[in-house]
Amino acid sequence: MPQKALIRARAAELRARFEATGATVAETSVLQPAEVLLDLYGEDIRARAYVTSDSLLGEQMLRPDFTVPVVQMHMDHGAEPARYTYSGEVFRRQEDDTGRANEYTQVGYEVFDRENPAAADAEVFSLVQGALAHLPLRAATGDIGLLMAAVRGLDTSDRRKAALLRHVWRPRRFRALLDRYSGRVPVPASRAALLAEEAPMQSGVPFIGLRTPAEVSDRIEALRVDVKSDPISAGQVDLLDALLNVRETLPFALERLRDIAVDMPAITEAVFKLRDRIEALDKCGVSVDALEFEASYGRTNLEYYDGFVFGFYADGFANLPPVATGGRYDALTRVLGNGSEIPAVGAVIRPEVVMSLEAQL
Repeated sequence: MPQKALIRARAAELRARFEATGATVAETSVLQPAEVLLDLYGEDIRARAYVTSDSLLGEQMLRPDFTVPVVQMHMDHGAEPARYTYSGEVFRRQEDDTGRANEYTQVGYEVFDRENPAAADAEVFSLVQGALAHLPLRAATGDIGLLMAAVRGLDTSDRRKAALLRHVWRPRRFRALLDRYSGRVPVPASRAALLAEEAPMQSGVPFIGLRTPAEVSDRIEALRVDVKSDPISAGQVDLLDALLNVRETLPFALERLRDIAVDMPAITEAVFKLRDRIEALDKCGVSVDALEFEASYGRTNLEYYDGFVFGFYADGFANLPPVATGGRYDALTRVLGNGSEIPAVGAVIRPEVVMSLEAQL
């Protein structure tokens, strides 16, 4: 990879492009309160973040990305509408692949604007595409909102819907739950034994942890009720699979999704949003006829994307991570907004990947 001084210089060039559009430069601390990230992502975040402890401030994390602190800054005292840009280092643990960097630079652009979300999506995508136009990259797009709308429309309990939504970003876990809820696979034997009506709470057993005996009993009762719920129909599972298997260029994907929406009306609004986004991208000069769309794209990223998602990739360079990624995260503003929310979308570019690719072409 290029030297840090060269990476910083390229990052400054990219950030200047975004500043020229009127974006405000945002500065965030390298150390972030761990509590916020743990509340958002649960204990799983510990597997990919560096955690330390401060006697006064409590647990802290080295900044794993910029989006969360920028959103928090905006929700605390930002004006509307707002556009931000930033550059700096982020830190990610790499326990499975020692060849991937655990410290690298991001340059980002974030838009907070409730006037026209489709236009904001197109703005962010086209700006990133323009910044990378000199490179032979493949653009991929998707929409997490389609899957989330489909799950919310299932004929099943609210608890099951919540569990599926919680694991949208964990495809294997999502599939395991869907197979269980549809009756395609049985309840695990260990859970079945625990949930049997004749299995009472054992007295005299010490409780370790934060849950009280009453809370444990309530949890077991909730699981018993869930096991007795009617299975999700095979037809609805087939429609979900058809949705997840959509992989076309944007115009053909839109037509396929319209067909699915006839039998799955819950996704109709999300399909309209996709149509509006395609029109907005076209107005920005993006060649939508050649742009790839994959309904399952973006499901392994950080868990704040809930709508449009995209990435730029260098095919033929398997050693390189994505050059840029981005997406919409409206729900994150609601979580961090203390009662307020605003549509938001953003993206990051990795300047060192840009430079490595340039050196290999």
